[in-house]
Amino acid sequence: MNETLAEPEADQKELYRAQIQVRDLTDLVEALRGELENTGADNAASVQQAVAESNDQIVQLHETARALRAELEEMRFATDKAVQQAIAEANDEIVQLKAAAGALRDELEEMRFAKDKAVQQAVAEANDEIVQLKSTTTALRDELEDLRFEKDKAVQQAVADANDQIVQLKAGVSALREELETNRMDHEQTVQALKRAARDESKQLKDTVTSLRGELEAAVSGQAKASKTRSRKPREKRHAK
Repeated sequence: MNETLAEPEADQKELYRAQIQVRDLTDLVEALRGELENTGADNAASVQQAVAESNDQIVQLHETARALRAELEEMRFATDKAVQQAIAEANDEIVQLKAAAGALRDELEEMRFAKDKAVQQAVAEANDEIVQLKSTTTALRDELEDLRFEKDKAVQQAVADANDQIVQLKAGVSALREELETNRMDHEQTVQALKRAARDESKQLKDTVTSLRGELEAAVSGQAKASKTRSRKPREKRHAK
């Protein structure tokens, strides 16, 4: 009988212990659930904060990109304007050189025309004088015919004087012709020298424009590299975080 009573008491104790274990397990599960919920809330807050920081960095990067794009456009506009101004100045210089060359060419044509006119006038005057001399010679010949016996010596002297004068006139004409030819060659050499100087100055202007273009391109390249360096810094900060 005692054994029969002892068995229900043992069962009750066993049941009590089981209930206590179940309650402990239930408390443990509730605690774990609460901790899990807190951890999930912390993770969600961390994720939201990370997303917000990423969005801020993306916005900053967009703003930086827009600023760099605007700066690049301004630099490109300034470069194009400078190049166009240099080209315009070079074109103006070339136009002025062409105008100077044209004026020199016109002046040379005028001098050549004046020279030809002077030569023709000198030849005409020489021809007139020769005609006059021929007339004089004819007159003297007629007179010599009339005074052949009495004035042979005088006629011969007159003829000699006339011949000397003709020689002198021919020598004068020849000298004038040589002087005019020399002047023409001098003017041609001067024009050639001016043309060479114009070509050299035009080449120097082109070289200057090319050098300026190279410097502008180097400046643009340097600013582009600087922009890339600035754009890397936000990325490095993000990786560091």
